Amino acid sequence: MTLLARTAAHAARYIETLSDRPVAATASIADLRRRLVRPLPEAGLDDDAVIDELVRDVEGGLMGSTGGRFFGWVIGGTLPAALAADWLTSAWDQNAASNLTAPAEAVVEEVTGAWLKELLGLPAAASFGFVTGCQMAHVTALAAARHKLLRDRGWDVEAAGVGGAPRLRILATQSRHESMLRALCLLGIGTEAVVTVPADAVGRMRMDGLAEALQSVGDQPTIVWLQAGDLNTGSFDAFEPACALARAARAWVHVDGAFGLWAATSDRYRHLLDGVEGADSWATDGHKWLNVPFDSGLVFVAHPAAHRAAFVQDVSYSVPHAELRNQKDFNPEWSRRGRGFPAYAAIRSQGRAGIAALVERCCAHARRLVQGIGRLPGAEIIAEPVINQGLVRFLGADGNHDRATDEVIACIQAEGVAWFGGATWNGRRVMRISVCNWLTSEQDIDRTLKSVAEVLAERAPVRRTA
Repeated sequence: MTLLARTAAHAARYIETLSDRPVAATASIADLRRRLVRPLPEAGLDDDAVIDELVRDVEGGLMGSTGGRFFGWVIGGTLPAALAADWLTSAWDQNAASNLTAPAEAVVEEVTGAWLKELLGLPAAASFGFVTGCQMAHVTALAAARHKLLRDRGWDVEAAGVGGAPRLRILATQSRHESMLRALCLLGIGTEAVVTVPADAVGRMRMDGLAEALQSVGDQPTIVWLQAGDLNTGSFDAFEPACALARAARAWVHVDGAFGLWAATSDRYRHLLDGVEGADSWATDGHKWLNVPFDSGLVFVAHPAAHRAAFVQDVSYSVPHAELRNQKDFNPEWSRRGRGFPAYAAIRSQGRAGIAALVERCCAHARRLVQGIGRLPGAEIIAEPVINQGLVRFLGADGNHDRATDEVIACIQAEGVAWFGGATWNGRRVMRISVCNWLTSEQDIDRTLKSVAEVLAERAPVRRTA
């Protein structure tokens, strides 16, 4: 007990000082290796010393991504109730593989899955799974899609494999997230299965392009990949017409809603998801706008039988409770931690209204950041936020705006007040602005704008481009 209290004190000190720490890691890789690399110990060390030295040796090597001024990637913080529940999850040490090994976790997942479908506006009859992140949510959803599309054409992919099966096609825009490609590799579908559909200026799939692509693939088993929140611009595809076109072509619709699905909680932004309930599968991340700890991916499938068939495997030594959903029938893993506990705690602590307020607050902060930075001399807005994502770039006196943008990003990171990352959008280097943290405050935005202004003031003034 003394060790756990000591560890809790270390954690509390870190959280209490988070707003005063540099957001970027300050220790070099050489520093971290010098502190952490040791010979394999022959004898054990006192537990208190192990924890104290671990805390000491990682100092400066932790990215402040759980704090309120991290805007580089779509990473949320951790709500207090979710963090506490995650600590309990480790202490309880339940193997959430099945309802036999972890009955309380199984019931919590059952309850939380139902809450999530209601929050996100998804069909109540959809199946669900708690996975590591959106990457594995995609893998899980596409495994269910692969099962149904091939089974409808007389092919049992779980028994016969993909060799010799009808070739699947994936219709997606160029701005799809790379996690899609990894999912296709893991499932044996392959990246050459992707057919690129044209998009508009902000990354939304064009419906005339989708209709043409569906016609071109004919009767091949096809998955249409739509986005609820483009990674760079936050734009949403037109779900209602896309689902109608796909349904007419017997295609499966998968929605990458890593963060954008959470817009359904907000009266102000829910319209962006009109028609999304007509899809066949959906993927999102709990460690984004629900603000629970890693790892917490969520997958939902409108065809529970296909979802279960892709993963179910009975074993003689573990007979589940018949009256309770068995987790491993809907998950790619067997042994895993109880991911339902932190999500359950987060939803209970915030309620629908609290989650909606968090989403709307982040969107307002993103607009203020984009507009505030865009007004500074030497900066230019590339994409205004639709929700919580926006793009700016910085202008070089020599006309090399790509280089200037990367240099300014590096300077902002080095200042340590805030952290943004770079990206390439429509052939231009940009600074991506993402706000996804419950901790982000107006004061954080003030400090960030002041820091960016100071970085730009040290550079030679340049005129805006036309």
